[in-house]
Amino acid sequence: MNHVVIMAGGIGSRFWPLSTPDYPKQFIDILGVGRTLIQMTVDRFSTIAEPTNFWVVTNAKYVDIVREQLPMIPAENIFAEPAARNTAPCVAWAGWRILQKDSDANIVVTPADAVILNVSLFRTIISEALRYTRDTDAIVTLGIVPNRPETGYGYVEVADSMMGNVHKVASFREKPNLETAKQYLEAGNYLWNAGIFVWNVRTLVASIRQYVPQIAGQMDRMVPAEGKEGEPADTIFPACEKISIDYAVMEKHSNVCTIPADVQWSDLGNWQSLYEKLQKDENGNAAVGNVRFFESSNNIVHMESAKRVVIQGINNCILSEKNGQFLICHRSEEQRIKEFSAE
Repeated sequence: MNHVVIMAGGIGSRFWPLSTPDYPKQFIDILGVGRTLIQMTVDRFSTIAEPTNFWVVTNAKYVDIVREQLPMIPAENIFAEPAARNTAPCVAWAGWRILQKDSDANIVVTPADAVILNVSLFRTIISEALRYTRDTDAIVTLGIVPNRPETGYGYVEVADSMMGNVHKVASFREKPNLETAKQYLEAGNYLWNAGIFVWNVRTLVASIRQYVPQIAGQMDRMVPAEGKEGEPADTIFPACEKISIDYAVMEKHSNVCTIPADVQWSDLGNWQSLYEKLQKDENGNAAVGNVRFFESSNNIVHMESAKRVVIQGINNCILSEKNGQFLICHRSEEQRIKEFSAE
């Protein structure tokens, strides 16, 4: 059976005031389409797996939000992380639990907050990846076809074709400087790393055991073999090594593949990425909410809870309000939002 693991523990601090530690961006209708980012994630996988085969790993304080927004997912499939330990322990926890339920499981691991506009093509690519990993020890990562020299994403270097659209990964590359990003774009065999992985449960568990045995040991205590009672996550999980699944497994595994995907993807990591996904008026203004612009250009405004907003004579700014907190700043200064939001 196919399973989908959704990683939903981030706090989205670069989207303040919309996203706060108490209510982060994955639970917000940030695009103004009537669905939150985590709901959109479930929607795009609805033809891939049954609701009982969805798993969400999130911070303990977000569990009630997940249950409210995703009532179709069984409560026991929602894991409450007692501490933030990055993505490797998160993926391992889900993998050990899935193994108990289905030793032949085929698994997609995805962040909760990505945006993918070409859902039909995305489903086709994920289905191809699942077919490839079903009977092999391969890990398939989704590689996004780049359309600009982006310095904010990691890259995947593509090697030879394996089967159909599946290609061998030659290497993973860290976020580059602008000159290196331009070289990657010109080379034509580099893709953005979307952080979406496909593998079967045997490969997942074996990889954790091989490359991060400390985490595997903690999982064996938390989620032991059938018939045994596990130790409480509150005491075991915080002791896991704090490391990403990319560093822990992907960069070390000998059989990692990728499928190039031009699916209109964004990790929606900041206001600029949201601006790129929203429709603009003739003056380059993008808005969510009842907003009218006069003599203004190239702004991004998110004020969906306001009854009416009028913007006059403002250019190249971010304007947002949530629960009485306002942000008004130049788009060129958005890297300072963590500073602005500090109390």
